[in-house]
Amino acid sequence: MVDRRRDNLLRLADVKARTGLARTTIYNRMKAGTFPPSLQISPGLVAWYESDIDAWVSDPMGWRSAA
Repeated sequence: MVDRRRDNLLRLADVKARTGLARTTIYNRMKAGTFPPSLQISPGLVAWYESDIDAWVSDPMGWRSAA
């Protein structure tokens, strides 16, 4: 299990800015397993682990979900 205690959480606006992807594209890629999954923080509020987004940015075509 990965220790996430020091990992920052990024909101959708930050993820869009870092990846250059639109909201719809992010969610479509999540569904296809080619983008890191989001984490439900509370009802209507999601975020992504920064390290997951960094890994995706470093290899967007080769990234695949571990699950």
